[in-house]
Amino acid sequence: MDNGIGSVDRPKAVGNGMVACPAVFHTSSLAPTIPSAEATLGSHLARRLVEVGVSDVFAVPGDFNLTLLDHLIAEPGLRLVSCCNELNAGYAADGYARAKGVGTCAVTFTVGGLSVLNAIAGAYSENLPVICVVGGPNSNDHGSNRILHHTIGLPDFSQELRCFQPVTCHQVVINNLDDAHEQVDKAIATALRESKPVYISVACNLHGISHPTFFGNPIPYCIVPRQSSQMGLEAALDATVEFLSKAVKPVMVAGPKLRVAKVAAAFAELADASGYAVATMPSAKGLVPETLPRFIGTYWGAVSTSFCVEMVESADAYLIAGPIFNDQSSVGYSFLLNKEKAVIVQPERVTVGNGPTFGCVMMKDFLSGLAKRVSMKRNTTAFDNYKRIFVPQGQPLETEPGEPLRVNVLFKHIQQMLTGDSAVIAEAGDSWFNCQKLKSSLTAAGTSSRCSTGPSGAPSGRC
Repeated sequence: MDNGIGSVDRPKAVGNGMVACPAVFHTSSLAPTIPSAEATLGSHLARRLVEVGVSDVFAVPGDFNLTLLDHLIAEPGLRLVSCCNELNAGYAADGYARAKGVGTCAVTFTVGGLSVLNAIAGAYSENLPVICVVGGPNSNDHGSNRILHHTIGLPDFSQELRCFQPVTCHQVVINNLDDAHEQVDKAIATALRESKPVYISVACNLHGISHPTFFGNPIPYCIVPRQSSQMGLEAALDATVEFLSKAVKPVMVAGPKLRVAKVAAAFAELADASGYAVATMPSAKGLVPETLPRFIGTYWGAVSTSFCVEMVESADAYLIAGPIFNDQSSVGYSFLLNKEKAVIVQPERVTVGNGPTFGCVMMKDFLSGLAKRVSMKRNTTAFDNYKRIFVPQGQPLETEPGEPLRVNVLFKHIQQMLTGDSAVIAEAGDSWFNCQKLKSSLTAAGTSSRCSTGPSGAPSGRC
């Protein structure tokens, strides 16, 4: 699995098979030490964020995190983006993680933490590595039986932590400096590895204190990517090839977990090698290029794009990669899909029909391996059938002067505005339904416009 962070600066593989992050740090014993004034917990956290690809931190100042924000501002590689409220900061970090690979927000204790919680829960459901940094109470206040402001009025300061536990994959509360560097590093590494949010609370009196563990530049992150079981991978490929070889008109459907597994290119490779017709779930719109030669649209049950539902639901086999089947993506569970006909590929497992599930099989390895195996027996039947029944969508009538603006006319104009540099954010509801009909627009460079839903709606995609 590709554990690279960011969409531009990809990590480079090193000799031992690990993945190194983009930034290069001096790790030699001869490397210059950091001046004691900069060898602080706050500076260490800032350097670590830069190392994993964060250049913007979305923050709301508060008295518990003011000193920490000063250290973030002092880091040349970071820009502090002040937000009107914590929920805005959390959703900004959510969007940043979608675009860059990892996002960060910084808020104050409890009053800020509880406010940002909804955005963090959304990032958890969307498998987004968002690092939520909270300025916590003074380390000397823990166990003092004191009541602090910005709390729920109890001397128990764990209320915020308990709220974050169900919606983050790792939580740390830093109240001393001896193991602070280890706790910061473990939290950030866990966010990257699990592609989920993490919670880091730092006592407000520790942000600016130097410690020997911060005097040297930190060792760069090297996160070992999860590896497929070769035996399981071969078994999954054998079973899938046998399953698909019996199909007359197979199709492929892309799901939103393609982004989590970072396999859009592998999915496109399989689509090209197999000849299968290709559709996307609504929550995966834009994760695969709509310019693929056999792209047939968005599969969304009864509200699919024209002629797409007929091809998918009449297929005698469908390979669905990275799906999330919920009430919204399945139109109230009204999909007419038969599990016996499906190969379901998740980031780390493959299920073939009603048969066995193969675990420890990484999606990227599986899709790439399958592309090699099916390339000798391309099957374009489903797409050939689609071309026979497809009728281009008509254009809405022009509006008369003074006539109320119609939705279909509005989206006609939005379509005309899209270029290869466009990004469209669609909130759940009418906007999301109509954005499914928008088409990618290519520039001379071949890049396509993108669209995504808002965090409170369905999972994001790009068109």
